Amino acid sequence: MRLLAVLTCLLACCLAQKPKPCESPPLLSGAFTVSTQNEKVWTYGKYVYDALGKRMRLFELGIYENKTFNYDAILLYREGVMYEIHDHDKTCEKKPLKADFFVLGVPKNSSFVGQAVVGTSSAPGAGLLVNTWTGEMPELGGKYMTTVTEYGCIPVNYLFHTADYGWMVINYFDNVVGITDPGVFIPPDFCKAAMMKPQSQPVDIFSLFHNKH
Repeated sequence: MRLLAVLTCLLACCLAQKPKPCESPPLLSGAFTVSTQNEKVWTYGKYVYDALGKRMRLFELGIYENKTFNYDAILLYREGVMYEIHDHDKTCEKKPLKADFFVLGVPKNSSFVGQAVVGTSSAPGAGLLVNTWTGEMPELGGKYMTTVTEYGCIPVNYLFHTADYGWMVINYFDNVVGITDPGVFIPPDFCKAAMMKPQSQPVDIFSLFHNKH
């Protein structure tokens, strides 16, 4: 009887520990890289993410079709506006932002793939427990796979397929919970005179990584 009780408790613990879809902390900042299967795009950047205010700031340095670029953008989803900032000549482009805010984490309809340790579990502090999920992205016409930390639901990487670029990979690192400077979401003074430019296609978080000049 005692053995049965122990086994029942163990089974209950295992079931309770099964990973579930999650949302990342609403305030995050950190760095990322983006690369594509056809090698047309590679970028390194920093991001500031505010799910409460539905806004993001992106700073990027990268290569698109063998040409280097710098990119600085403020995305204000509630207002439906994005600002592309050009510090070198103090100019700013104001465009409509028609896409839905992209919530970091694991979508509720995702399927669990597995759990793994990044690094090693052989020594204290030498490994990171992560969960990997997969699902469909109808808006992009393909599949996605995402990995987040078991504790905290911090993004590790995001892999998704597009018709134009094949597989696209976003790797996150140096993540920090919280935002040290909320002022990053305020456009510079020279953006005040910017006029809204027509945008023929809705802008989404993924297109920002490869729609470069």
